[in-house]
Order: sequence, then structure tokens, then C-alpha cells
Amino acid sequence: MNALLAWYFVAVWGSGYVATKIGLQYAPPFTFLTLRFGFGLLCLAPVVLLWKPRWPGTRIELGHLVVAGLLMHAVQLGASHYAQYLGMSAGVTALVISTQPLLTAIIASRWMHARLAPGQWAGVFIGLAGVALVVWHKIDIREVTLGSFVATLIAVAGVTAATLYQRTFSPHADLKAAAVIQFAASALVLAPLAVGVESFAVRWSWTLLGAIAFLVIFASFLGVSVLHVLMRHGEATRVTSMMYLPPIFAVVLEFAFFGVWPGALALAGIAVTCFGVAMAVWTPSWKSPTS
Repeated sequence: MNALLAWYFVAVWGSGYVATKIGLQYAPPFTFLTLRFGFGLLCLAPVVLLWKPRWPGTRIELGHLVVAGLLMHAVQLGASHYAQYLGMSAGVTALVISTQPLLTAIIASRWMHARLAPGQWAGVFIGLAGVALVVWHKIDIREVTLGSFVATLIAVAGVTAATLYQRTFSPHADLKAAAVIQFAASALVLAPLAVGVESFAVRWSWTLLGAIAFLVIFASFLGVSVLHVLMRHGEATRVTSMMYLPPIFAVVLEFAFFGVWPGALALAGIAVTCFGVAMAVWTPSWKSPTS
């Protein structure tokens, strides 16, 4: 089951980049995200009415969910969306964001008492090298501005901090309650920015609504929930090493929908990435005193 969930996460995370790129053609980042979380709350309303969630019992529990949600949704998505909006090339964005497993491995081993086997460390570095080969043809340094690069770094820090924070402080939170709380908190933070910075400019279309619906249902709710389920049942570095695979899925999508055949370098990168992920995920000698 965990393997199926992992592949679902890879597929939806890879597809999410495409849906986001489409949505940003109709609304700037903060406005787009405000619409996304507003629609998300509307979708969750009947869910929580039919299946009662277990709400946080204390203000501390509530606060932890709010912090994790702001890091994941407001910080990570806000920054990554703005990087795309400012013209960051897909290759540079994918390469920078793919440093998350390495960052997670460093934090987990240094501050969370996780002991990674040598094979796992090798897998983390090999996987990152593979991603670099996959996206090399899309890397255009000329499109990198200081603002877009900083935004991408903030996105990496946000998603890394969010996954580790919720795993540490809210490991058993009800995912329906968490989604409602985190969507609402993120909307409250982003809505003033959408109005004040972007004048809430929207070009309404069915394409925009379709992108929002896909991202809300399959990415923000199901995708993030799957990520937290995997983090509950697996060690952080193993789970986040799956972040190396969405660029590969994007290559597959390009071939399936646009007939873009990956070059020899990209095919070599796919093989290297998969080998690195396999080393990070399936190294048997990993032990943690906290597990």
C-alpha cells in the first residue's frame, strides 16, 4: 500500500507543476493560491460534515497544525509559484527543489537522531545527480533573477521544514481537520497579499477552474495527506527521496502529451535517479533510536 501511495504522490506532484503553470496564466501567485484554498475549504465542508474529524484538543495542537500548514502552503507554494511567475526556468526550479532530500538527510541526521546508512547517503547524492542530468537541457541561467532564485530557496526551506515539523509535532493529527485548519490559515495570510499586492486580478476561465480543482483535490488535499501518511510510516530521508522522481514523471508527461522524446542525457539521468532513489529507500541497515 505504501508503494502505491508513494507512486501516487510522485504522479500528482509532477503533474502539479503543469497545472500551476497553466493557472498562473490567469491569476498572479497570491491571488491564485487564495482562490485555491478558498475552493479547497468549499470542497472540505461536506467532507467534515459527513465524516466528523478529530479536531485539535488544545491550543498547542492547533498551533502546531497552523505552523506546519503555513510552511507547506503559504511559504512553500507562495515562493515556488512566485519563482515560476518571475520566469525561473523549469530546469533550475526542478534542480533547486530537488535538493530537499539532501537537506532533509542533513537535518534528520544532525538534529533528529536519525542514523543513515552509507548506502542511503550515496543514494541521496546519486539521485540529485540524476535529476541534474534529467533537467540539464532545460537549465537556462539567463532566466534566473535574484528574486526568482531566492523564492525557490524559500520554497525548498518551506517544504522541508513543513514535513519535518508536522512529523515531529503533529504526527497523529486527523488529516481532514489538518487540511481545514491549514487551508484556512493559509488563505487568511495570502488573501491580504492578493488584494494589496496584486489587486486580486483574475481572468476567469474554465481552464483556470480546472487547474484549481485538480490542485486542490489531487495535490493540496490528497497529495499532502499522502505525504504525511508516508512520513508517519517511514523515515524522513527515505520518504523525501521520492521528491527526485517528479521531474522524471514530467518527462513522461511531455512524451505522452506532446511527443517530446527525451534525449540520451535525460534517459541516462532517469536511470541514475531511479538507482539513487532505490539506494535511499531500500537500504536495509538503517536504524533510528526514535523509531
